[in-house]
Amino acid sequence: MNQRILPGDPPVELTLRRSSRARRFSLRVSQLDGKVTLSMPARAREAEALAFAYGKADWVRQALLQSARPERLAPGHVMPFEGRSLTVSVAPVRSVCILGDEILVPASAADVGVRVRAYLKLAARQRLQAASEVYAGRLGRSFARLTLRDTRSRWGSCTADGCLMYSWRLIMAPQDVLNYVAAHEVAHLEEMNHSEAFWTVVGRLMPDYARHRRWLRTHGPSLHRVDFGD
Repeated sequence: MNQRILPGDPPVELTLRRSSRARRFSLRVSQLDGKVTLSMPARAREAEALAFAYGKADWVRQALLQSARPERLAPGHVMPFEGRSLTVSVAPVRSVCILGDEILVPASAADVGVRVRAYLKLAARQRLQAASEVYAGRLGRSFARLTLRDTRSRWGSCTADGCLMYSWRLIMAPQDVLNYVAAHEVAHLEEMNHSEAFWTVVGRLMPDYARHRRWLRTHGPSLHRVDFGD
């Protein structure tokens, strides 16, 4: 891959990516790290690809602005939980809880974001533990342990010794999407690769996994925009 500069204010670094599968030019702005990738057919002329990018310069800069805008959690903020939109509200409750379309935080809470994050992490552990156990049971396998992190580059992983890791932010995605990631990582207990055999195992565990995988690719980056504070 090659680096080029899209001139303007501000200048934008482009990564050129030739692909034998590409049939047209396309631009992608990563909502995780802001990198801009210009994909092009293997035999296309670079000058034509750059001309395409220049014509989309305004769109690229707007997309970069949106991807770089964090949303600090505060009362009144609307946030996702299991695919639903919940409004963060201060209420006379003893601990964080969900009531209807609200996520209620004690009025005495000094840091709303930290309290909500702790609630989400506990819920994520419960859901992911349960899902992982179900899928591992279907394969007749077991995993060593389960850990949660706030990873931006991947939603989960499985080590050779059977340790599962997940992003706790999956609790904000629809439950079927969370289940897909659990099925994906548990499938690695049988196939430690991404071969055709691996995807066959995923398909056995979750026949409709493809649509949940698409959701994660399209909407997953938005889950990282919620800033829960320190």
